[in-house]
Amino acid sequence: MIAQVARMVGLVGLGFAASMAQAQESSNQVVVEEQWSVFVEENPKECWSVSEPTKTVNTRDGQTVSVTRGDILLFVVNRPGTGGAGEVAFTGGYPFRPESTVSVAVGGETFQMFTDGEWAWAHTSEDDAKIIAAMKKGADAVLTAESSRGTKTEDTFSLIGFTAAVEDAAARCQ
Repeated sequence: MIAQVARMVGLVGLGFAASMAQAQESSNQVVVEEQWSVFVEENPKECWSVSEPTKTVNTRDGQTVSVTRGDILLFVVNRPGTGGAGEVAFTGGYPFRPESTVSVAVGGETFQMFTDGEWAWAHTSEDDAKIIAAMKKGADAVLTAESSRGTKTEDTFSLIGFTAAVEDAAARCQ
């Protein structure tokens, strides 16, 4: 599953938007925890947990539509020296509507992520921590967004294996 979609990237602060466009191939999958996989890169050192959605719904004008999308992936990325704090990132497989947000619903909580091109991130490290904490307690995460063409997308990610994968990636990049 994820091994077939192993286009991973380095994500460093806000300045990483440009590097996202130049996704690098990674075959360094080190662990699979149910629905989540852990990858490690050495230069620069980065460790991330990642998953594909278990369900995707695309709508336009309230009607379900068939659309072509690239990779749809939800990440938590860790780097040495961050004390195990992870950064949440999402790629929806299409360019998001400019100046839009991606809504992340986990349990009864909802969070907003900002977008840039085909990527979305939490606004602050505090938001990252809140999203990760909710995901550790939740059963699934539903990410809702809108494409630059007006298609609304709802991607559901299972959180089975999330905690183990996130903790494994954080430990590998301490």
